[in-house]
Amino acid sequence: MKTLVEFIWDQQENVGTATGEFSRLLNDIGIAAKIVNRDVNRAGLAGILGFEGSTNVQGENQKKLDVLANNEFIKALRNGKQCTAIISEENDDVVVFEDSIVEHAKYIVAIDPLDGSSNIEVNVSIGTIFAIYRRKSIGKIITMEDILQAGTELVCGGYVIYGSSTMLVYTTGKGVNGFTYDPTVGLFILSHPNMKIGDEGNIYSINEANYIYFAEGVKRYIKYCQEDDPATNRPYTTRYIGSLVSDFHRNLLRGGIYIYPGTKKNPKGKLRLMYECVPVAFLAEQAGGKASDGFRRILDIHPEDIHQRSPLFIGSKKMVEKAEELMREFSPEFREM
Repeated sequence: MKTLVEFIWDQQENVGTATGEFSRLLNDIGIAAKIVNRDVNRAGLAGILGFEGSTNVQGENQKKLDVLANNEFIKALRNGKQCTAIISEENDDVVVFEDSIVEHAKYIVAIDPLDGSSNIEVNVSIGTIFAIYRRKSIGKIITMEDILQAGTELVCGGYVIYGSSTMLVYTTGKGVNGFTYDPTVGLFILSHPNMKIGDEGNIYSINEANYIYFAEGVKRYIKYCQEDDPATNRPYTTRYIGSLVSDFHRNLLRGGIYIYPGTKKNPKGKLRLMYECVPVAFLAEQAGGKASDGFRRILDIHPEDIHQRSPLFIGSKKMVEKAEELMREFSPEFREM
């Protein structure tokens, strides 16, 4: 069995300029994930379910576990001293560390500490999504050029899913690998090497309760998924959990498409570009899939704000391409929204 730390170091040894800093950073994320996993599993007994009584920058009510997870990742990354700053769903502004850390650390981390937290009380799988960028400046001053980087600049994208088993899945642009947490020894063990998503699947994931607000292209795609056509294995099966990590993880393993589109009420959708859409898009592409906002590649979008939102069509390549085709044909006005 190969542990996460061993795997990271093996990968580093294949890079002539490797210094071990990225390895330590990813290990810090793994440490925080273990603590969050513990908190999630004992939440009902420890009195940490329910709302904190505060809201984040998006106006969403924060759960107690949202705040706990955010604090644990910030603490782990500060103590590890490889990260200069954090962009988090739970913080209005960029969290910049002390000058002594900023001056020497090379990485920026964008993170959704607890994705799907509305499902905490009902024991549905939730997760953490993270993106790692290399800073462009040198010294004690963090610049906006460091912070607002497109997905094409990503060093690493990944997520942790807290479910029937806890898994950490990540990519550095050399394939996707998954590690299952073994609580008896406290280690993430390589369990899913070189993960791939099929070109086609038979699962579509979308919140159809918002159907009346969807663009015509999205409505046409849903009808396409529901048509009876044995030659293309339709109708597809619908599966929607309401947690990006959970829905994406299932489709990554089984093939399928996840859609969180823009609507007439929210043209940009509700998912955040930098710490939700971009990391899973990087994973999808590295696994052989595709990620789009309905018209363009997610990784090509240059953010203008740390909490910028984006529609997301992600999963098996041919399924995403079919959805894009219908968006271009029936909803071209959403391209400019």
